[in-house]
Amino acid sequence: MRVLAFRRRSALLVVIVALAAISVSGQSSATALSESFAEVAKRVAPAVVSIETKSRVAEALPDTPPSSGDDLLDYLRRQSRRPVYAVGSGFIIDKAGYIITNNHVVFETSKIKVRLDTGEEFPARIVGSDEETDLAVLKIDAGRELPAIAFGDSSAVRVGDWVLAIGSPFGLARTVTAGIISQTDRDTPTATVFQKFIQTDAAINRGNSGGPLVNLKGEVIGVNSQIATSTGDYNGVGFALPSREAESVYRQILQFGGVRRGYLGVALESARPEFFKVYGLNGVDGGAIVTEVRDSQSPAARAGMRVGDLITEVNGASVKTSVELINKIAATLPESEVRLGVLREKGEGFEKLIFSIRLGERPVTSRTGGENPDRTKILPNTKDSKPLGLTVESPPAAVAATFRNDLPRGVVVKEIDPNSFLADVKSANGTGPALLPGDIIIRVNRRDIATARDFYEITGALKKGDAVVMQVLVHSPAAARTILKFVQFTVQ
Repeated sequence: MRVLAFRRRSALLVVIVALAAISVSGQSSATALSESFAEVAKRVAPAVVSIETKSRVAEALPDTPPSSGDDLLDYLRRQSRRPVYAVGSGFIIDKAGYIITNNHVVFETSKIKVRLDTGEEFPARIVGSDEETDLAVLKIDAGRELPAIAFGDSSAVRVGDWVLAIGSPFGLARTVTAGIISQTDRDTPTATVFQKFIQTDAAINRGNSGGPLVNLKGEVIGVNSQIATSTGDYNGVGFALPSREAESVYRQILQFGGVRRGYLGVALESARPEFFKVYGLNGVDGGAIVTEVRDSQSPAARAGMRVGDLITEVNGASVKTSVELINKIAATLPESEVRLGVLREKGEGFEKLIFSIRLGERPVTSRTGGENPDRTKILPNTKDSKPLGLTVESPPAAVAATFRNDLPRGVVVKEIDPNSFLADVKSANGTGPALLPGDIIIRVNRRDIATARDFYEITGALKKGDAVVMQVLVHSPAAARTILKFVQFTVQ
């Protein structure tokens, strides 16, 4: 009995020691993983940027302005296209200041501002973009080399691998979240044929768009692009465009200002097992059926391809689906020659044909090519018909009547260009714009304003760096009185 008791105590001791060892090992592994996260975040974060954009939307208003004073003032304030501000993320991929982000972050914006990890801000221009993959390349000029991160190999990622997502969700810069690779080669309802995503459960929210998804080596293996959500925010399902595609797009944009893709000029559909069975194509297990030859002058039409042709090979390599074929053709530069293996129905059977085709260039609905100043232009103060980005006129009679005896002179602000720096100047309490359509400007830099000509003459002579103080009258229907405010800014 004593021996048995001793053995039992010995066995219990062994179990306790083993559990302690496992606990220590688990703590050690967790500590090592935490250290890895911290080291990657420290290394990558300086190359991640916040991107603030300014665009504009038009508010639907009646065609005929109202006749009463207060309603007319409200109409004037609302008729100007309102600036809309948004935030996204990006990462520096080259020390010279080249930045990758999503195209939807900068699409149709009038101003782009990049904020570095240091807090510095720089205007950015669009080098080029690609709507098919939703990527864009920006350029900032910092006057020095910037911290940059490198692409990793997205084809090497495995389901279950740890990853970090870094960006500016809701404008919260330098936010780091961790998760795993949930799946690869994932389609989404809005994906194009050129988008096969890496799925992750690392938290991705609005504002993360364009930021990097990195592995534990600190390499970019994806560009955070989409989320699946029932609420509009994080639901544990995020999607990143693989670095393999992102790097290819980036290099083409640098070379061409956009992405050039090969083009056959046909519509395609993947052949299914039923097709091979019905047509007796034993031994054939894949291919793309031509369902339409879209243009008599397209590369495919000129080569003699027909509706019903089954394309099974590209340059000797088999293709299984229409998507695979499109990707192979698109990955080939226009003007290149490809050899297509085709099966064509002939009588009761099929004949094999080889077509040598010189590819055209895949058309796109729109593309930002080259430097495109119109999408990123920051308007300077120029002596044109709208100095400071303001359009003014003599107050209409209804507006003048609203101010009663408080309006001895002045011009009414009809429109404020959302692209102008003045549209960003805040009121004295910082709660809104300093100047609004419908406001009456009565003095500029201690000079009275009686006509629109007076205003344009004075403001047209201003130059960058000049200080400006405007005296402005605002009618308050709620208070039934006129309020004087001072709008103060420096010309930029």
